[in-house]
Amino acid sequence: MPVGTAFHERTLALCESLNYREWSGYYSVGVYEMHHEHEYNAIRNSAALIDISPLFKYRVTGKDATKLVNRVITRDIQKVAVDQVIYCCWCDPQGHVIDDGTITRLGENDYRWTAADPSLRWFQQNALGLDVQVLDISEHVAALAVQGPTSGRLLQAVTNADIAKLKYFRVTRGKIGSVPVDISRTGYTGDLGYEIWMPWKDAVKVWDALVERGKAFDVHPAGMIALDVARIEAGLILIEVDYISSKRAMIDSQKYSPAEIGLGKLVDLKKENFVGRDALVREAKKGPGRALVGLEINWNEVEALYDKMGMAPQVPSMASRVAVPVYRNGKHIGKATSTTWSPTLKKMIALACVERPSAVLDNVLEVEMTVEAVRHTVSGKVVSMPFFNPARKTAVPVV
Repeated sequence: MPVGTAFHERTLALCESLNYREWSGYYSVGVYEMHHEHEYNAIRNSAALIDISPLFKYRVTGKDATKLVNRVITRDIQKVAVDQVIYCCWCDPQGHVIDDGTITRLGENDYRWTAADPSLRWFQQNALGLDVQVLDISEHVAALAVQGPTSGRLLQAVTNADIAKLKYFRVTRGKIGSVPVDISRTGYTGDLGYEIWMPWKDAVKVWDALVERGKAFDVHPAGMIALDVARIEAGLILIEVDYISSKRAMIDSQKYSPAEIGLGKLVDLKKENFVGRDALVREAKKGPGRALVGLEINWNEVEALYDKMGMAPQVPSMASRVAVPVYRNGKHIGKATSTTWSPTLKKMIALACVERPSAVLDNVLEVEMTVEAVRHTVSGKVVSMPFFNPARKTAVPVV
């Protein structure tokens, strides 16, 4: 049975829909109201509070902590400064992605590592022979994302930390409601946003302080359904949806290299040896077989399909995580894994993994669409990602 997160006594009272999802053994709000429209609009137009406590969180310390991190991830942690955050992935010996997450360098040999899946055993296996301690702090550290255009001003009003000068993917410290917190300029929405890391036992105090001061900034709690739309607009992948962990894959085609899911830039083949490096060197010589692309689906063709059936076009209110085939000139070349109507862009968009020769900007592919149990295809143009990328996301100073 799932259990509540550190914020459950607050989120439960606010969740009018009683729409919950299970996330890593915790109750996670799908949508607070009966529809996610207001929650999505908070992410894009004001400020949203998103409970991300179910993330797996690890603290890596000790003389060889840096050596362990560098042994596991595909990026070079030696290039990362203290109080900097990086997004990274880690692979099995065959160069297939196990998981992706963030690492915050808190000290010379002190790291906070987040993961979507349980990773303690993998980290410990790679720590054999090293002077390093890997602690699972998932149940001791709560996390809350504050995302949206007014999130920076809200935090400036509620904390003594220097938010105005906090750079993208950096971390600072301060207090919120008398609780010591770490605040990183990170998030999963592709917008201006922050993630707050705090002691589990004091999480409600932080929530209350943000809600009270946040009234002036139109803050709203937001659930996973609104977050799903935002992360697709941002071109951000989701494990077990846009790719499958190599540890869970049942066949070879379910295993992905970093380059095949858009994470090729996170691989540094010039650094010291890391798990999967030899396989990724071989792939780099011949090129990956597949590539992640953004597709802009032709809405006129969608309307025409429904019109032919005598129906008004059905705009999907929720993002779809159901994979559908993608073709080029009638030949199956991949699949669209995440699809949504973008309220901000007024377009239907999708993330797709396709054969590399087809992953060329402006290529027109065909995406399967079912209307009244009849399968059709509509065209989808390959476009650059992220679909939505506002300047405020990385701007300094924050205003």
